[in-house]
Amino acid sequence: MANNIELQKRLQYLGKELSSKIIEISSVHETDKGVEILKEGQYVKSIPIVISGLLKVFTRHDDRELLLYYIQPSESCIMSFSASLSNDKSTIYAHTIEKSVLLLIPSEKISSLTTLFPEFNNLFHQQFKVRYNDLLETINQLIFTNLDQRLYNFLKETSKLKNENPVKISHREIANELGTVREVISRTMKKLEKENKIIQTPDSIKIL
Repeated sequence: MANNIELQKRLQYLGKELSSKIIEISSVHETDKGVEILKEGQYVKSIPIVISGLLKVFTRHDDRELLLYYIQPSESCIMSFSASLSNDKSTIYAHTIEKSVLLLIPSEKISSLTTLFPEFNNLFHQQFKVRYNDLLETINQLIFTNLDQRLYNFLKETSKLKNENPVKISHREIANELGTVREVISRTMKKLEKENKIIQTPDSIKIL
């Protein structure tokens, strides 16, 4: 479990006074891979700041998923922040994709933080810009990029985020991330393998 000194170090980009206040009112939560942090239709009870690990934010329709963006260390979830301020229900899902440590800020404290610490707003203004660009990239990929290039780009980005190559991920997990079905991903994987862009093993994929 991260102690206050470690948390201060992780949050130093927010300034000493604000980071101390956030640590004072928040709780630290350690979670394993694959844990649901938030789901669609749920009121947002806390806003996460990722201390370590990785979260994915996605939408779901008719049992199909589409990745919206990842939340990395020192980042938070702008859509949770927005829903919390307006007391709306969540429109997204958020899961951990590896073991993570999260600092959870109670939703009822968000309004006072934005009033007392104007710099707190800067965190989410920056996050909004990043997520907006992420969503534009997702839309561009869906409309203008064929699946084999989308898949290859996804594998390279996942390798970078997880800092691993080969990447340990199943065809079904990839299908969920890209909003398609496993059979389509398996066929496309074979195509990439023939093009010498990847090498598949029973439990991982090496990007060449």
